[in-house]
Amino acid sequence: MFVKNQKFLVLGVSKSGYQAAKYLLDKHAVCYFYEEMSSEKIAAAKAELSALGATEALKEGIDAVLNDIDAVIISPGVPINHPVAVKAKSMGKRILGELEFAYEQFSPTFIAITGTNGKTTTVSLVSDILNQSGIAAKTVGNIGVPLTQEIDGGDKNSVFITEVSSFQLESVSAFCPHISCVLNISPDHLERHYTMENYVFLKKRVFANQKETEYCVLNYDDETVRSFYTAVKAKALWVSLRGEVDGAYLSDGVLYFKGEMVMSADEVPVSGEHNLYNALFAIAVSRLLGVSAEDIARAIKGFRGVPYRNQLVLEKNGVKFVNDSKSTNTASAITAIRAARIPTVLILGGSEKGETYDGLFECIKNSSVKHTVITGKSRRNMLAAADRAGYTDITVCTEFDTAVKIAVMMAESGEQVLLSPACASFDEFSSYIERGERFNKIAGEL
Repeated sequence: MFVKNQKFLVLGVSKSGYQAAKYLLDKHAVCYFYEEMSSEKIAAAKAELSALGATEALKEGIDAVLNDIDAVIISPGVPINHPVAVKAKSMGKRILGELEFAYEQFSPTFIAITGTNGKTTTVSLVSDILNQSGIAAKTVGNIGVPLTQEIDGGDKNSVFITEVSSFQLESVSAFCPHISCVLNISPDHLERHYTMENYVFLKKRVFANQKETEYCVLNYDDETVRSFYTAVKAKALWVSLRGEVDGAYLSDGVLYFKGEMVMSADEVPVSGEHNLYNALFAIAVSRLLGVSAEDIARAIKGFRGVPYRNQLVLEKNGVKFVNDSKSTNTASAITAIRAARIPTVLILGGSEKGETYDGLFECIKNSSVKHTVITGKSRRNMLAAADRAGYTDITVCTEFDTAVKIAVMMAESGEQVLLSPACASFDEFSSYIERGERFNKIAGEL
């Protein structure tokens, strides 16, 4: 729980409640306290807490306080069925004991970002924003840094921005981020999860343990993600490019958060609609953590993307080489293809993940792709899908190196070679990174 931007009511300010309130004030949270007992010790505690910035809640004004707060912390001497606690619960406020609250504070603050595509870019963007604004942030998880590498003996005052894959979500039970984000959902990893229903179920686990004091940011424009709302217990916010929502959105070329202008969409340096979604999620997360709109805009304007994600790596003899090796599913490849604005020679193929490719080739038919080179273990199924789509501008080869060389020979000045495989890399490489490095090497040498 990131307490700085939360508002709390502490019920009872004897020893435990007093210490909880002091902790909250030290972390710059808004703190109310409510105490029905009277003694010299309690009077002294109330006076000290008031001097430190806490506000005493009185019985006659308790409704207004309950409307304002996010959570109630109950001292051990206050029963869970206390009328204030019962009313707070009926209003959807989180109720937790001082012991439970203290337990949670021993763990770092987690931001968990999942979805089919865009996770790495969004994690990196949030990290840049937070670190540049003075909030210590570390990126962990599926981005390539095991959590245990950073969290074991690490700085628990840091915010841990966690890229969470469906593989990781298979085995979670108690993981509870302060902010969860579901960017989008499209078919992926079906060779492991077997059905789309299983895949969707796993993605929901990212917010399954969240309570009323946490936040869940969902993509309103994605029908599947929008349907998650009914299962969310946390405070739900939305992201949309289609219209104004309660959260971050695009309107008339401007990115907003809850009515506050953040920046022009044209100022986002990485192109494509998908990157506007990534920017909006980053805006939502950062504003929830108290970063100003000005600091957010400054960081986003300086962002240059992440390696192997639609990355311009070279321009030689008028030909641009774009490395999208991290494109390991058809939805990601379609995004890259739609972002292409000049004639393109596309390289597809790799190890399969249980997807079909008909939609991919329907997209290619109506894009700036002038020729497609297919390689890898997926080549036969891809060729069959291209035939069904009536797409014939194809060269098929068995090896990745040959595919790159053919693509280079076919591209002319003013065009681009785009590696966006739509498949995993494990037929020839240990990872998408190794595949991307090979592409860069071959392109640089030719």
